[in-house]
Amino acid sequence: MHPRKHAPSAGALLASLLVAPQLASAFYLPGVAPTSYKQDEQVPLYVNTIRPVAGPDAMLHSVVSYDYYHPFFQFCEPEGGPKSVGESLGSILFGDRIKTSPFELKMGHNETCKQLCQVTYQKGAALFVNQQIRSGMSLNWLVDGLPAGQVMVDEATNTEFTSPGFLLGQEIAGDDQVQFNNHYNILIDYHQVADNKDQYRVVGVVVQPESRSYDGPITADKCHDGYDPVVLSENGDTKVQFTYSVFWVPSPTAWATRWDTYLHVFDPKIHWFSLINSFVIVVFLVLTVASILVRALKKDIARYNRLDQLNLEDLSGTSALEDGIQEDSGWKLVHGDVFRTPSRPLLLSVLLGNGAQLFVMAGFTIVFALLGFLSPSNRGSLGTIMILLYTVLGFVGGYTSARMYKSLQGDKWKQCIILTPLLVPGIVFSVFFLLDLFLWAEQSSGAVPFTTMLVIILIWFLISVPLSFAGSWLAFRAPAIEPPVRTNQIPRQIPPVTTYLKPIPSVLLVGLLPFGAIFVELYFIMSSIWFSKIYYMFGFLFLCYGLMILTCAAVTVLMVYFLLCAENYNWQWRAFLAAGMTSGYIFLNALIYWVSKLSLSGFAGSVLYMGYSLLISFLVFILTGMCSLVRSMKLC
Repeated sequence: MHPRKHAPSAGALLASLLVAPQLASAFYLPGVAPTSYKQDEQVPLYVNTIRPVAGPDAMLHSVVSYDYYHPFFQFCEPEGGPKSVGESLGSILFGDRIKTSPFELKMGHNETCKQLCQVTYQKGAALFVNQQIRSGMSLNWLVDGLPAGQVMVDEATNTEFTSPGFLLGQEIAGDDQVQFNNHYNILIDYHQVADNKDQYRVVGVVVQPESRSYDGPITADKCHDGYDPVVLSENGDTKVQFTYSVFWVPSPTAWATRWDTYLHVFDPKIHWFSLINSFVIVVFLVLTVASILVRALKKDIARYNRLDQLNLEDLSGTSALEDGIQEDSGWKLVHGDVFRTPSRPLLLSVLLGNGAQLFVMAGFTIVFALLGFLSPSNRGSLGTIMILLYTVLGFVGGYTSARMYKSLQGDKWKQCIILTPLLVPGIVFSVFFLLDLFLWAEQSSGAVPFTTMLVIILIWFLISVPLSFAGSWLAFRAPAIEPPVRTNQIPRQIPPVTTYLKPIPSVLLVGLLPFGAIFVELYFIMSSIWFSKIYYMFGFLFLCYGLMILTCAAVTVLMVYFLLCAENYNWQWRAFLAAGMTSGYIFLNALIYWVSKLSLSGFAGSVLYMGYSLLISFLVFILTGMCSLVRSMKLC
C-alpha cells in the first residue's frame, strides 16, 4: 500500500487572524491531549450515527439520522454488545451517538480481509437499507478522535481534503439497483513521537468502502480478487459477509495539524468578495447617517446663532424669535411625543431582554471559537458552550428587560420578571420538543433522550431562571432612565406618510440589507448543518456577525430619522420589526435552499427542516430586533 498524497498544511495560510479559520487547528484544550500508542497496542475504533449526505445528484434526500446499530442495518456488534461512550451535552444535542465496535486495530499492524461476521438480510431489512443507500446515507467512525472519511478534491482550488464519513453503498450505473458496501479498507496515517521512538500517534484516517459478494472461503490471497457487488434482494433473503483490511501508512503530518485536512475552506474568494461587498454597504450607510445628522445639526446651530444676534429688547426681536420658532418642522415637532410609551411595552421589554442575552452569547461563542477554544477535536464543545453561556447570561436578559420596562413606566413588574426567562426559552423548548417527537417516531438517533431533556430543564430552572430574577430585581431597584424631554399629555396627530415609510414597505427594505451582509456565509452554514460538514470558518463568521450588527444599526437609525421627520413618533416597534425582518429573509432563503438543494421525500423530514428553519429565524429575529432598537434609542 502506497502512502497517500496529502493536502498542503494549513499552517502556511496563517498570515493573519482574519484569514485564519484554521487558527485553532493547532490549539487543543486539556482533555484532548495527544494519545500515544506502542507497537501492536489496541487503537479503539468507535462508531457514530449514520447520517445523510448529498446523493449522486448533489441533492440531500433525508435529514433523519440513525443509530449505527439500528436493527435493520444489522451491522456486526462487539462481544457483549456495544457500549456507549461518554459524550458532552452539546454532542448529544447535535445527534452524536458514539459506541464501541468489533473492529480491532493494532498500531502498525496491517490486516488483510479480516472477517467480522455474517448476517442475513430479509426482505424488510433489505428494503430499508436500499432506501437509505438511495438517500445517500454515510457511516461515521472515529479513530483516536479523528473522523474516518474519504479523500476528495476541491474543484475550485484543486486541493485535496478529507470529508468526514463514507457511503453506506452506491447506485449501480444504468441500473435501478444499489450495491451495499460490506468491505472496508481502513488507511491510517501515523508518525513516531519525536522524543520517544517507541510511541506512535494517529494523524489521519481514510476509509475506502467496497462491495464484495463472497462466494467461498475468504483468505488473504483471494482478498483482492474480482467480486460481484452485493445487491440486497427485496424479494428474498441475502447473506452478507462483512470484512475489513487495515493499512498503516507513515506520515510526516504533525499531530497538532492533523485536523487541517478536515478544516477545508471552500472557495475563500467568495468569502472575501462577500465581506468586501458588505463592508462597502456598511460604510455607505454610516456615511449617509452621519451626513444627515451633521446637516441637521449645522442647520440648527446656524439658526440659533442667528437668533442670538437679535436684539431681544426690540419689539421686532420678539417677532423674529417667533418666526424662528415657527421654522420648526419634522422631527422637532414631535419632541414631546418621541418617548411616549409604545403599545405592548411588556412584550417589547421581554423580547429586548432575550435579544440582549442572545447577542452577548453569540458574540462570546464566536470569539471563543475564533481563539481556538472550541476545537473540533473536542466534540460537542460548540453546543455545550452555547448552552452554558445562555444559561449564565440569564442575568443580562433579566436586567435588560426590567430596565427597559421600568423606563417605559410599566406597572406589571411581576409579569416582566416571570416572562423574561420563560417566554422565549419556553417557545424554543416547546418547538424543539415537538420536532423531537417526529425524530422519535422515525426511530432516529437524532432524537434527544428524555434524560437529556430533563437535564436541560434542570439547568434552565435551577440556574438561568434565578439569575434572570436577580438581574430583574437589581434593575427594578435602580432609578428609572428619565427621558431628556417631557412627554405631552395629549398625543400629537400623525399625518399620512409616503409609501416607503409605511410599515410593510419600510420593514421589507430595512431587513434586506443586513441579510445581504450574511447571505454568502449563511449558505456555508446551512451546508454544514444539513450536509454534515465541519464548519470552522469562524474568522469570516466573526466579520459577518459584526457587519450584520452594524448594518442593522445604521439602516434602522436612517429609517427612524425619516420616520420622525414625517412626524410619526411610533418608532419603537417599527425599529424592532424592521431589522428583525432579516429573519424573514433568512427563512425565505431556507425555502429556496429547500427547493434547490434538498429533495426530501418523507413528511417527517420536511417538518423537521421547516421547524428548525423557523426556530433559527425566530432567534435571529429577536437578536437583530434588539440591536436595532437599542441603537435607535440612542439616536432619540
